[in-house]
Amino acid sequence: MSELPDRDAINALFAGNYADPFSLLGMHRTQQGLEVRALLPEALEVWVIETSTGRKLAQLVCEDARGFFSGVIPRRKKPVPLSAGGELARPAKPGRRCLSLLVRLLQEMDLWLLAEGTHLRPYETLGAHGDVIDGVFGTRFCVWAPNARRVSVVGDFNFWDGRRHPMRLRQELGIWELFVPGAVNGQLYKYEIIDANGELRIKADPYAFEAQMRPQTASMICGLPEPVEMKAERKAANAFDAPISIYEVHLGLLASSHRQQLLAELQRAG
Repeated sequence: MSELPDRDAINALFAGNYADPFSLLGMHRTQQGLEVRALLPEALEVWVIETSTGRKLAQLVCEDARGFFSGVIPRRKKPVPLSAGGELARPAKPGRRCLSLLVRLLQEMDLWLLAEGTHLRPYETLGAHGDVIDGVFGTRFCVWAPNARRVSVVGDFNFWDGRRHPMRLRQELGIWELFVPGAVNGQLYKYEIIDANGELRIKADPYAFEAQMRPQTASMICGLPEPVEMKAERKAANAFDAPISIYEVHLGLLASSHRQQLLAELQRAG
């Protein structure tokens, strides 16, 4: 028998304003076993599947017709990489969604340097990056939004539905993070944000490496380009003992001085 969360918390999840979804969804240890909770709108049937073997462990019960499922895997206490599979109303064929471990994505050193403002390569931490966690391929998303009440990542991988992938807030810095299994390069995404005033906004990723052509504004999952080694000639051009050329032109000041000189000559001419 699963421990059904408070009804107000479930309503807040579907309303998209639950501040700490990781405390409610995912895998949780209980006296009966490992309880699994998932928010899968439009799902008709959900099974918990062991990722490594593909074996069905338990069927989740639909506790709310809007798509909240929960169930207990007996005789299992330790969280492991799992998937949720079953019949989905959209798409119309069976599908899976990974329920990987809810790990922290940002390392402590990155948090420290970002907080100091001394991180020399923040683009390697923030934004969208392909990754493999617990043997599951996907994309990790990180965005800085310290005043937001809730942030979700929406895109081609979740029907642009902000209820499906709410992000975790790192309170010490104001960064929101989430690993989305199955999100791959080439898919479009944005961040759905509820701001400090309760307004819903959808924003592109300021650290995106690729975006749609205007007038569309969605960001695109894209890997970092391969580093290019600087040529020896270019390195030598920046040496301390190499000559330099400085070009400095102030067109506005030049025109102004010419005007002043002309006025002075006219005054002297009477």
